[in-house]
Amino acid sequence: MRLPAQLYRISRFRGRHRPADFEERRPFTRFPAWLRILSSLPFPAWYGFARFLAWLLERVIQRRNDVIDMQLAACFPDRDTAWVKATRHAFYRNFADVSVEIIKAVTMTPDQVDRRVTFEGHESARACLEQGKSVIVLTSHNCNWEWTLLKLSTAMGCPVQAAYKPLKGNYGDRMMLTLRSRFGAQMIRHKRFLMRVLRHRGPARIVAMVADQDPTTSALRYFTHFMGLDTAFFIGPEAIARSAQLPVFYLAMRRVARGHYRVTFVPLATAGEALASGQLIDRFAAAVESLTREHPADWLWNYRRWKVQRDAEGHARIVKSGLIGPRA
Repeated sequence: MRLPAQLYRISRFRGRHRPADFEERRPFTRFPAWLRILSSLPFPAWYGFARFLAWLLERVIQRRNDVIDMQLAACFPDRDTAWVKATRHAFYRNFADVSVEIIKAVTMTPDQVDRRVTFEGHESARACLEQGKSVIVLTSHNCNWEWTLLKLSTAMGCPVQAAYKPLKGNYGDRMMLTLRSRFGAQMIRHKRFLMRVLRHRGPARIVAMVADQDPTTSALRYFTHFMGLDTAFFIGPEAIARSAQLPVFYLAMRRVARGHYRVTFVPLATAGEALASGQLIDRFAAAVESLTREHPADWLWNYRRWKVQRDAEGHARIVKSGLIGPRA
């Protein structure tokens, strides 16, 4: 299958500021002893620390409070400052919980992941896999997206290829690669993901992407309505779905209780569906927005989502300041 020339050139792009050791980065053979010891502490101990961490981030460090408040106010203009403050407080509690849950994942067993993350509505995706057809799953930064990947790796009975954006530091990047691939997921750098997926000739697999990030490093972007704002998205998921003619599902993750989540498979496109340009991204953005408005405190508000904006002529640009773009 062939890609448009522009997409092909982008898929082969090499970043100018990539660390010299980038190509050699691989997961560690095992986690360091100190991390395994910390991770083995029981959940109650970690959640006790999470309460302190949330207080520290919000009340002492306060580094991201202005970003959180600005984005909440822009996305929920009908809410007052008291609601914004209360939602920011709830966000920090949830963010701290997810942070310690990621550390706990270092020593969690597949059975523990299975008990704490449940799937629903996955029958259609599983049927495709059993018929030898691959599927695309898109996730977002709602709740604990790292546990979603671990659950996919153990529960669906097939290989998982997942896109990831490397961290700047070698040690931290390799640590996260080790965590994400510990149950067998194949982590592929996002710059190579498109070509690696389209060239796959092996058995049916799950193609997984966290697709709600700001496309600051991409030359091709698609703008749509998201949270009431003019918002840029990566076009990679739609390019893969079109070229490979794969079905697409959004994994909507909800917090059931502390440390327990439910993931719902939401169909976004059928295999080989004739999609208008941007149609799949529109559906994905709408699904993420619906979930985020349902549970605002579970989205990643401390990440500056609207760095890419359009100027008066419609050209995309990176905004250095904290200003939010125009409402859609």
